[in-house]
Parts: sequence; structure tokens; C-alpha cells
Amino acid sequence: QVQNRHGGGMSQQDILFVQGNEACVRGALYAGLRFFAGYPITPSTEVAEHLAEQLPRVGGKFIQMEDEIASMCAVCGASLAGSKAMTATSGPGFSLKQEAIGYAVMAEIPCVVVNVQRGGPSTGLATKVAQGDLMQARWGTHGDHSIIVLTASSIQDVFQITVEAFNMAETYRTPVILLFDEVIGHMREKLVVPAAGDLPVVERLHTEVQAGVNYYPYLPREDGRLPMSDFGGVHRYNVTGLYHDIWGFPTENPEQVSKLVYHLVDKIENRAHLLARWKEYYLDDAEHIIISYGSSARSARHLVETRRSKGDRIGLLELQTLWPFPAQLVREKTAHARNIFVAEMNMGQITTQVKQVVQRPDRVFLVNRMDGLMLNPTDIGKVMRVIEGRGF
Repeated sequence: QVQNRHGGGMSQQDILFVQGNEACVRGALYAGLRFFAGYPITPSTEVAEHLAEQLPRVGGKFIQMEDEIASMCAVCGASLAGSKAMTATSGPGFSLKQEAIGYAVMAEIPCVVVNVQRGGPSTGLATKVAQGDLMQARWGTHGDHSIIVLTASSIQDVFQITVEAFNMAETYRTPVILLFDEVIGHMREKLVVPAAGDLPVVERLHTEVQAGVNYYPYLPREDGRLPMSDFGGVHRYNVTGLYHDIWGFPTENPEQVSKLVYHLVDKIENRAHLLARWKEYYLDDAEHIIISYGSSARSARHLVETRRSKGDRIGLLELQTLWPFPAQLVREKTAHARNIFVAEMNMGQITTQVKQVVQRPDRVFLVNRMDGLMLNPTDIGKVMRVIEGRGF
């Protein structure tokens, strides 16, 4: 038994030793997941394996589809029918899902897509770690749109951020991408599973319009949320990937098309400050700040802790929301930094974003590797010593 943080009493909570992929599964079930469709692919396969066992126990449905395209389409259909739905994959499968992810964006279908990253492009390094899918997660599907992408660096955070992914999907009627990496997916740590009710869970917002009365599936309320009616239930309505009106029927009316584009983008980008999730360490007096995420942030934190013990004024900003990019947060947290180092396992995909939003982009330095090995504290320290030696 552990202390219940909200109610003040004692509540039974599970304390487990699990992989990141299993922590994601447990977070999804906590959030109310009831449908999963997927196809095995390293290094995400454990997500499907655990759900194949666990979903039937809670009355949910697990389906192994013939491929990743069908998996994403099945998730869209299950969500429209009223179930919280998710799929999981890695790089090549994530590529195949992009058209259906775009359909979910356009049709405003809440769902969660897990991508446990590995080396790429193509089949790349199938069993090795990488963080090269950030721009694909943002721009993988064609057209102007916005997307929510979350990540985490610990098993406990994987659980919580998965719950938040479902909450955001339901709140904004949109696909949400969980962008983990191979190290996070396969490492094992302690997980304390919160008791029911300890973490907030957003349920599906159903319309109050009665049967036989006109239901407008794409007419938002004053708070911006769009109530849903389970497809195949009491209301008949149209769902399409084309631009559509408030009834869901295709339209080429320029005014309606423009209004829908702005709606799809603004409902997320205008709430970037609300969607931002992050952790910070020793930023108050930091002269040098590392920005990182996922497993790279674990190495960055180790370096920060080591150098702080020696008196160095160094801090860490760990991003958990990658898109919409938390520009205001990054700008504010690094405003007084002498140097900014971005630690990531790619060619600088988040580094580019950081340079665009800080006051001194010339003081932003990439620390990276993309050879299938995890970026370690020594790698980060070497680059920092070089920059500091140059008088920056």
C-alpha cells in the first residue's frame, strides 16, 4: 500500500518492474483503451503482445491486422464507433500509417499512435535506438495540419504521458502520437500504477442531441470541443477525408474550406501553452542549459547531476511535448543561458526548432549521434568542453 496523494488515505496500488512498452500498455488501459489494432514490428511488438493478453480481460478487442495501413484504418473505425483506440509501430510501419493519420486529422477522430523509434530510413537499424522520426511525426501526412506529439524518459513518465495522450485525443478530437525510442521501450524500471481516480481521465464527449433531431458532427461548442455520436448508433452522419461542412458532407466552398483548415490548426497551435509538458532541473542559476528528450534526456540529466556536484552551473530542460513545439517555454527557460546544448539522436531535428525561437541562435549547439548507440553523458560532455574551451 502507498499513500493516496489526492484522497489522503491509503489505497492499494501496484508496484511493478516493467519495460517501457508495458508501462505504455498499462497507461493506455488506465485511460480506458478498449480497442487495439496493430502489426508486429521491432521495437514496439511488446505493446501488442501485452494488449493481446490484457484487453480481453477488460472487455476490449485486440486485432492483429494484415499490415500497418489496415491497422490504422481499423483504429479510426473503432474510435468512430465509440471506443478509445490505439495502435503501435516503429519507423517503417509509421510511414505506412501516414495517410490514415491524415484521415484522422481531417475527420477529427480521437486515437493514439505509438511509435517506438529505431534507426532509419527504410528498415535501417531494426533493433537499435534512434530519435529520427520527429519531423515525420509532425509532417508525415500531407497538407496543412497540426498534431500533438508526446514523449517521456522514464517508465513512470511513460505511464503518465500515455494517459495524457488519451486525454488530449478525446479533448481535441485528434490523433495523438506517442514518440518513444528503443531504449525507453525496452528498459526496465519500477512503475507505481496509480489507483483508479488518482490520475484524471477524460471520457468521450457524447452529444446530448436526441434521436430524430438534427445532429451536426462538426459543429463545435463554445469551448471548442466537438461532441460525438457513436457511428452506427442513433444518428446517421457522414464521415469523409474531404473538406466538409458541419454535417460532414464534402464541400469545395472556399469560405468553408478555409474555416476548416484554420480550425484544425488553431485548436492545437493556439493551445501550445496548455499542451506543453516538461521537466526542468537546476535552471534557476544555469549558465549552460541542455535541452533533451526521451532516452537522451537520461544521459543529459546524469551529466548535469555530476557537474553540479563539482560546482558547475548547468541545467536541463527535458521536453515531453515535442509538437506543438513549446516555443514560448523554450524561449523563457533559456533566456539567461550563456550556451544551449541540444542532445538528441538524429541530425538536429529539435535543434533547428530551438534555434528558431531563442534570442541567440548562434549559441545553440547540437550534441548528437545516430549510429544505433545511445547518446551517453561522455558524448555530451566532450562537446560541451570543446565549446567552453572556445570561450563561449
